[in-house]
Amino acid sequence: MKKVSIYLENGLFLQADSFGAEGTTVGECVFNTSMTGYQEIVTDPSYAGQFVTFTMPEIGNVGCNEQDMESKGAFCKGVIVRSYQDRPSNFRMQETLATLLKRFGIMGITNIDTRMITKMLRDEGAMEMIASTEVHEQDKLKEMLDAAHRIEEINYIKQVSTKEKYIHTESRYDISKFDYGIPETSKRVIAYDFGIKRNILNELTFAGIEVTVVPNDTPASEVVEEYKAGKCDGVFLSNGPGDPLILEKEKNITQELIAAKIPMFGICLGHQMLSIAHGYDTYKLKFGQHGGNHPVKNQNTGTVEITAQNHNYNVPDNIAEVAEITHINLFDNTIEGVKYKSNLVMSVQHHPEASPGPHESAYIFKEFKEML
Repeated sequence: MKKVSIYLENGLFLQADSFGAEGTTVGECVFNTSMTGYQEIVTDPSYAGQFVTFTMPEIGNVGCNEQDMESKGAFCKGVIVRSYQDRPSNFRMQETLATLLKRFGIMGITNIDTRMITKMLRDEGAMEMIASTEVHEQDKLKEMLDAAHRIEEINYIKQVSTKEKYIHTESRYDISKFDYGIPETSKRVIAYDFGIKRNILNELTFAGIEVTVVPNDTPASEVVEEYKAGKCDGVFLSNGPGDPLILEKEKNITQELIAAKIPMFGICLGHQMLSIAHGYDTYKLKFGQHGGNHPVKNQNTGTVEITAQNHNYNVPDNIAEVAEITHINLFDNTIEGVKYKSNLVMSVQHHPEASPGPHESAYIFKEFKEML
């Protein structure tokens, strides 16, 4: 393993070992509390621009395989783990995590105190950092970090969105067959790809919805025309990376779709874009919510669901002026779900598709189908 040097914007300088791609990379450091699913996290486009610190100490044990990819690649800046295991044991394994990281140019950092980093981020908030296998002088790393763009200044949607329209052809994973099912659908939606996860698409088709995925900048007029012609029944706005307030084009598209009275459903970034498009700007959380163990209360049923989460931004409380609050996060009482009063539009901040995480919120996809 090569030495890797790390410098964080609060002045902390650390050195550890590298097990992924080599080079020098700048990104935002966050922590994730999931106990499983490191491959799904690494290949979730919503982590573009971020270093993910895993609180689970042992990472790499089961390797990686093509079926567990949540997108066409890996988009995070790097992963930080306490102990990386390079001799995985799993009959589904096709490559090690290190091999996957190197294939997509992602840094891997190990033999470091992840508990200390997590507590620091909890107390001080998510922060920018630089990691390098080439530069090891603290002053030089600080100079490079100070000169780099911050995550909220970069539009990562352009990097992670599909370039071509396509129809998703898989459904929920069938553990008895170790393969994905074949969709049986009766409704059709157009999904805007801001960094969409594979399992979101699988859950939509499992609920009975045919999904046509389109690039993030697809003109709203094309979708409205499809809707008016009866070729689609609604729109889905996906998850994605970065600060939603810089996505002016996506905001305008969303506003046009709202004005056309098209039924819509948004998850994570899609949830945030719907809020912004209604005139309610998002705000940044201190260290975000990333993990598979977050309790969310369904306000309509009183049920507490354990959910998967991955976001740094949240919708404001005064969105209650135009929407019914359907879900609340019990860790910090932030808003997790809404239904708008004027249109057939619903959205959630958490990830009902899981992957990784619990499946207690999967019913939300069926609710979308019923709304259509």
